[in-house]
Amino acid sequence: MAKIKLTVDGASVSDDVEPRTLLVHYLREQLGKTGTVIGCDTSNCGACTVHLNGRSVKSCNVLAVQADGAEVTTIEGLADTHEGADLHPMQEAFHQCHGLQCGFCTPGMIMQSVDLLNENPTPTEDEIRVGIEGNLCRCTGYQNIIKAVKQASGQSIEEGTR
Repeated sequence: MAKIKLTVDGASVSDDVEPRTLLVHYLREQLGKTGTVIGCDTSNCGACTVHLNGRSVKSCNVLAVQADGAEVTTIEGLADTHEGADLHPMQEAFHQCHGLQCGFCTPGMIMQSVDLLNENPTPTEDEIRVGIEGNLCRCTGYQNIIKAVKQASGQSIEEGTR
């Protein structure tokens, strides 16, 4: 067993974990952060995306021991980063623009989109497509996801989204 200490959604946690425990399993099974979805367990789909020290990572590709000393933000803690808000602006945009269908990819897609806007506050449609390309959605065709990212960035949403 290995002892880890980290901050998850603003709360300090300390646990003993098996060295081979994936961060996604630690978050879900030991901390109850079930909004972090297990999709493929191979880092292909992005459903498990969280922020590790402010950057998006696929938590099925990170060991919990690698997060020792780090700050992790999950979809459950995202709104807390905007004091007083019920939803983070990206979560609100996904809701308003219908950027989800089954919802399975949504937590990871939102986390990746927030990281994208942190790096590029006003991305073009092509930049959004590149920025979310490691996150797969099997339902939406991405049109409304792109609209949601544009809305969250403060850009107007034109009908011409391809």
